[in-house]
Amino acid sequence: MNNPLRQLGNIPATAAALESLYPHIKGGNQKIRSLESDKQIIRLKRGLYVCNPEVTGIALSTELIANHLYAPSYVSMSTALRYYGLIPEEVFAVQSMTLKHSRDFDTPLSRFEYTHTSKNAFSVGLTIIRKKGYAFIMASPEKALCDLISASPQVNLRYLKDAINYLEEDIRMDLDDFRQMNPEIFEEYATVGKKTDSIRTLIKLLKQ
Repeated sequence: MNNPLRQLGNIPATAAALESLYPHIKGGNQKIRSLESDKQIIRLKRGLYVCNPEVTGIALSTELIANHLYAPSYVSMSTALRYYGLIPEEVFAVQSMTLKHSRDFDTPLSRFEYTHTSKNAFSVGLTIIRKKGYAFIMASPEKALCDLISASPQVNLRYLKDAINYLEEDIRMDLDDFRQMNPEIFEEYATVGKKTDSIRTLIKLLKQ
């Protein structure tokens, strides 16, 4: 029998969306509890679920989930830098920026961490990553680095040597990769975001 959940793929669904798949069944909440008990769906938070990939045959995307779990938001900081292959360390939480208050969610799939950013800085340097059947919003490498610096209270890049040490020693980014970045995104961020002096030091290093 064709499972109606398969049509959802790996896109997070609200309780109402799940109930709509079973219009012939009264008591939709009870059906949802049954699906969760049978491990056909995974509860992300109250009223939001994702289908078990064993049911749909489609792998889950923590980046896509992050966009839906607490919106508006985009994946950023170490998670994005790791996604692009710019830092070597594993990241054990999915990090995002949001216009809402900072908040964390622990789910059966991963920990999702959200850091508040201003409305003016939010839209700088975003990109849409398109996959087969879905897409998610992520910071560009430049924006992810700006967000990471801005969200790290102890980071203060006053001099070029500070920037070099931060990139090479603290986050272990290859300077050759850094030098491929787009200075325009840093410059735009420096006009609206936090840690303006630190970002301008990065710009100086990039233009050397």
